[in-house]
Amino acid sequence: MSLIHIIVLAVVQGITEFLPISSQAHLLLVDDLFKWPDAGLSIRISAHIGSLIAIILYFKSDIWNIMIGVIHLSLGRTNKNTTLALHLSIASIPVLVAGFIVVSLEIQDSLSSPLFIAWTMIIFGILLWIADQTGMTVRKIEHMRSHNAIVIGVAQIFALIPGTSRSGVTITAARMMGYERTEASKFSMLLGIPTILAAGIWDGYEIWEQGNLSLGIDSIITAIISFITAYISISLMMSWLKHSSFAPFVIYRLLLGGILLYIIYSS
Repeated sequence: MSLIHIIVLAVVQGITEFLPISSQAHLLLVDDLFKWPDAGLSIRISAHIGSLIAIILYFKSDIWNIMIGVIHLSLGRTNKNTTLALHLSIASIPVLVAGFIVVSLEIQDSLSSPLFIAWTMIIFGILLWIADQTGMTVRKIEHMRSHNAIVIGVAQIFALIPGTSRSGVTITAARMMGYERTEASKFSMLLGIPTILAAGIWDGYEIWEQGNLSLGIDSIITAIISFITAYISISLMMSWLKHSSFAPFVIYRLLLGGILLYIIYSS
């Protein structure tokens, strides 16, 4: 695997993982554009590990509170930390179940065509714009109720479709229910931890079954670059959302989707 392939994959993964523009779609489009072969499970896991470490470090105080909440929950105590831990758990269940079904049935490849990605980019971009423009900005994470977490969790199932964006659909659902932009993004990113971890464990299991457990320099480079770009991407987006909307991401989605449709239908 060439160094440029590793760098591009890691940068794309890191930048797009937590932005509402679909990392899965961008990775598929990059491979299709450059006619690159599949990077392989070990590289994919390394890219996920890098972005996972980035989100954990950025929200380290929140992660610590969640861990304390889990301990308190096991002891039968309830407080805001246990509530957040419970809501993240509830919201994670739908996509984990759906993801297992999709992988088991091996239907994910049928949803990965550029045409399909183009339309999902546009459709879910419009939904994000509607939610962002019409949703109130009065709720914070501590205001969340179990039924809100369930709605966000069910919305996350759409993330299994390339082009929708896991962060995009969860942010859209949260904004529709009136959560502030930074709060919606924060919950979406925290919710990404168990999802990314589950995907990494699944890929790791496949590697173990294949008997290929070696960790090469390519994987290390991928993880480092993915971590750096993901951390920068998270920081910039959270800073932007304190004063602005999701409009740039919506515009980007519509432009990319439109360009893809033009290329597809004009060729």
